[in-house]
Amino acid sequence: MITPLLEGNKRFVSEYFEKEREFFRGLAKDQKPTVLWIGCSDSRVPVNTITQTRPGEVFVHRNVGNIVASNDWNLSAVLEFSINHLNIPDIVICGHYGCGGINALDDADGEDKYIPIWLNNAYKARERVDEKLQGLHIDMPKEDRMKLIVEENVRLQLEHLQEYPFVRRAMQAKTLNIHGWVYDMESGEIKVMKSHKNRQQPS
Repeated sequence: MITPLLEGNKRFVSEYFEKEREFFRGLAKDQKPTVLWIGCSDSRVPVNTITQTRPGEVFVHRNVGNIVASNDWNLSAVLEFSINHLNIPDIVICGHYGCGGINALDDADGEDKYIPIWLNNAYKARERVDEKLQGLHIDMPKEDRMKLIVEENVRLQLEHLQEYPFVRRAMQAKTLNIHGWVYDMESGEIKVMKSHKNRQQPS
């Protein structure tokens, strides 16, 4: 697969880059993205493709399960840079149906070492859904249950996002909005889960 990647780059240079040379020359000097996208690492959810955005428009952080973890220094740096230096006004947390990370929440007997540790940041989403289904005495097919957990995980990660003091300050100053979305790979559509527009949070 490595050789096709390099061949693809050659096609990109000849068929696209050369035609848009002035555009890319401007990007080389500065970036002014308007959205920070926190999404899943899944190869089937390419942000620029599913949102039809151009290079330079979306600042991107991806990980297994589109998780916001307070002990993730990589994400913390991305958030700090996005808000304090790029002045990005919108953050999107986008999950997707059929997420392998979310499916792994049920795999208690797996041999993986690091994935379960990472997914500790998402288990509450599964617990919330299962508690609600049990309380309503609903026996739901696994695929439908997993979709609910995907959605609840987005809500949970929005909560985690607001645990960052500088995120709360930006929201209080009305310079930042955060949004929860879910991408449906079968339809290609994005479902808007939740929007916290200018939500006030305690400092």
